[in-house]
Amino acid sequence: MGKNSMFNGKVAWITGASSGIGEALVYEFIERGAFVIASSKDPEGLERVRIACGERKGNVKCIPFDLSYTSAISAIVDSQMKETGSIDYLVNIGGISQRARIDETPLWLDRKIFEINYFGTIALTKAVLPYMVKQKSGYILATSSISGRFGFPLRSAYSASKQALHGFFETLYLENKKYNIMSSVIIPGRVRTAISLHALDSEGKEHGKLDDGQAGGITPQKAALMIINGIRRKKHEILVGKGELAMLHIRRFLPWLFFSIADKIKST
Repeated sequence: MGKNSMFNGKVAWITGASSGIGEALVYEFIERGAFVIASSKDPEGLERVRIACGERKGNVKCIPFDLSYTSAISAIVDSQMKETGSIDYLVNIGGISQRARIDETPLWLDRKIFEINYFGTIALTKAVLPYMVKQKSGYILATSSISGRFGFPLRSAYSASKQALHGFFETLYLENKKYNIMSSVIIPGRVRTAISLHALDSEGKEHGKLDDGQAGGITPQKAALMIINGIRRKKHEILVGKGELAMLHIRRFLPWLFFSIADKIKST
């Protein structure tokens, strides 16, 4: 697999790399011969992932930072680029979910979710983009959600922050394809990660529960393989999941049916 792949010898920066899909992608990129910059706000988790790479752990560098502190991101990228010289893949996986009704969600919490999911993602992207323009190549991915394509109960700010990413990253591609820069949006359905455990409730505290739907989802490893396949095929939208993805098509082609069933789906 690894030595002859399109990822061999490339540099990939992955956020959300200390668990879930991000962690699984670290292993997949490493297996395919890439050098990985692994980031999240959990230094211990990142080091665990690096050690888990075994004999390839030297190909992983841990750069912990918090996506919500957007003012620090540009300096982090500039410092890192002085060392690596280039970056081929930026894979924005890090983010946070929500489990709260609109009328119970204070405005500061909407802003916090946007600060992480939207502004944190685009701050890192804007810091990396000039380097890709200069090298006239690159691939940038952002992680949305199926609820980034439609509204869903208890996800108002989460859904809105993910929908915003679609407009930004489609524009990113259109403006930069002349520099040989590709952009994709990853659209996961149900993946067996800890995202629901860390989702924020109406008080900004962790939800602390594994949703039934999440528990029945595909593994992060399978999700990572689907993403790798989507990158190979240069798909603008990379769908990740199984039967629940049908809701995307129902919302697009049968909106009346979507609105009649969406609020009946078990959302926690």
